[in-house]
Amino acid sequence: MAKAIATVHGAISLVNAIANQKGATLGIALKVEATVETSSGHGIILQSKNKTLSSCLINKTVEKIVSKKDLEQNKITITLDSEIPTGFGLKSSSAISSAVALACAKIFKPKFTDQEILLAGVDASIESKVSITGAFDDACSCYYGGFNVTDNAKRKRVHFEKGPTNLVVVIFIPKNRKRGNLKNLKVLSAVFENAWELARKTNYWEAMIINGLATASILNSDPEIITNLIKKGALAASISGNGPAVAAIVKKENEANMKKIFSTLEGNVIISKVSNKKAEVHEL
Repeated sequence: MAKAIATVHGAISLVNAIANQKGATLGIALKVEATVETSSGHGIILQSKNKTLSSCLINKTVEKIVSKKDLEQNKITITLDSEIPTGFGLKSSSAISSAVALACAKIFKPKFTDQEILLAGVDASIESKVSITGAFDDACSCYYGGFNVTDNAKRKRVHFEKGPTNLVVVIFIPKNRKRGNLKNLKVLSAVFENAWELARKTNYWEAMIINGLATASILNSDPEIITNLIKKGALAASISGNGPAVAAIVKKENEANMKKIFSTLEGNVIISKVSNKKAEVHEL
């Protein structure tokens, strides 16, 4: 019998990685907690209030960490508690797979490195078709916090640093979950490449604005929203991930302006902070 609980935070996109397999992300304070318990028997049991979670993703993540022999000899119960809305581009699947991997590793593979734990979730994301690129960029910001600029094809962090904790992230979750055709992002691959180069040189807000205008025009959102947010004081704004959530980075005093813009649209607003917190795990 063993029990471990892991906490991993969410993230927002600065540069979407689908066009070129190169992304940039920033950690936010919304979090996921995964509790993994072993008992006698076998099988993986998932408990969560959220019914849209991919059990396939979670099973594959567990299988990446726990050996076949250990799986046959232990019943593994996973309880998930998430503050991150799923399916809106706020990296919930990366946070969940990293939290499950981290808690499983604490019990079964205590010598696993951060990179091994992270890649277990990335590989599981590709195999369960939750992500096209494996979302290495998302996983890095969920796991390490702060800014992460990555080459997803090489699975490498090209640049990383702590994010500014005095800023607020205002996130809009639209009622309509319609997304555009992701394949069309490749049409603007040169634009995303330029945005990524800006992020690599730490011009994060410029990168995020370019990404915002490019993704909004392709993924059925109105690019005017991005412009309006910036007009009203956002340092940067973008569709996060493949949407449809929109994230704006602002100083605290401009938070109300952002809410006002979003209030004309149908959906909810979530306020979060920038997070530099690394994933944590405790054995209970």
